[in-house]
Amino acid sequence: MTTARVVLFQGRWLTLVRHHGWEFVERRRATGVVAIAARTVDDALVLVRQHRPALGAPVVELPAGLVGDEPGQEDESSREAAQRELHEETGFRGGVWHRIHEGPVSSGHTTEVVTLWAADGVRRDGPGGGVDGEDIEVLTIPLATAIPWITARQRAGEFVDPKVLLAALWLTAHSDA
Repeated sequence: MTTARVVLFQGRWLTLVRHHGWEFVERRRATGVVAIAARTVDDALVLVRQHRPALGAPVVELPAGLVGDEPGQEDESSREAAQRELHEETGFRGGVWHRIHEGPVSSGHTTEVVTLWAADGVRRDGPGGGVDGEDIEVLTIPLATAIPWITARQRAGEFVDPKVLLAALWLTAHSDA
């Protein structure tokens, strides 16, 4: 078994590594990842739907993005990135922000660690939709019906990121977030 760290491939955004017999992916141009469980002033969960080439299908997700991935953002904090990404992707901003959790995205596949933020009481003041041609559809789902809505989407064959379910459960349990 090889124990040395070997770079198998290096692309523009990702590096494929072999280390201790495992192959995994590292990000090249980011210092972290954020995802946002955002609740509107009207008690709705803010989600996004976008086509994901790796799956060849649209995926319902939390607004999310990279920390420090653009020139000039090298010193960006996780919270600043979360606030920026929420506005870029959904047009929502403001509210009270809390760091919920931090942990690995897919520990057998990537070194990526995501910080999950809650934003309570956000308001829409822009179009959202992402930047650089991301073509993001913004969804607002009443929090009271979010769990059945998620279940219905999955039964209909749609991909729903598991973090969406966790965010809906967390926001429901923490109505005073």
